Order: sequence, then C-alpha cells, then structure tokens
Amino acid sequence: MRSHDYCHFEIALSTTDSVTVANVDDMRKDAARLADKAVKQYKIAKAAKERYDRINEPYRLAQAQATPEDERTPEEKAIIKFHQDVAFRARFAYDFEDDWNRYDEEEE
Repeated sequence: MRSHDYCHFEIALSTTDSVTVANVDDMRKDAARLADKAVKQYKIAKAAKERYDRINEPYRLAQAQATPEDERTPEEKAIIKFHQDVAFRARFAYDFEDDWNRYDEEEE
C-alpha cells in the first residue's frame, strides 16, 4: 500500500508458481512500481482538475468577456474558448441507452 495526499493505493498480487524468496521479492517490486504509477496518474489527474477548476470559475469567464477583444490575455482567450467548446459539445449529448434499446426493438 502506498499513501499519497490522503489517498491510499493498494495492490495485491498472487502467483500459482512455487513460492520462493526471489518470486516474492519480484512481486513486491512489481507492486511498488504499480503503486508508483498510480500515484503518478493521480498527480496528473489532480493537476488537470485544478486547471479545469481555475478555467471554469464563472466570474473569470465574465471578466474575460468584459475585456475588449484586442486587450485579452492568452489566458482570457483560453477561458472563453474553453466555455465555447463546452457549450458546443453539450449540443451533441448522446444517450447510448436509448440507441441500445432502439436496436433491441428492431431485432424482435
């Protein structure tokens, strides 16, 4: 188990091979590598979430939109673009369950 930033990453490995000290040591090292990889992925996801939260703050969008277009910073342009992209993607929300049910009915 590896603890990081109040999160716990636990890995349990087993084997059907004969149990030797070398095999157990190799599994321990593999588990440690997997836990390290999980922590690395957690850090990446946490950083992405923090960037998203900074961009997604409503007052920052309002402030960026209130700035004249020729005076906007690259960050303000990115905030506006982010919200435009979210609004665009929302137009294409797709419910896969409805499609699945429709195909089931056609086959009957």
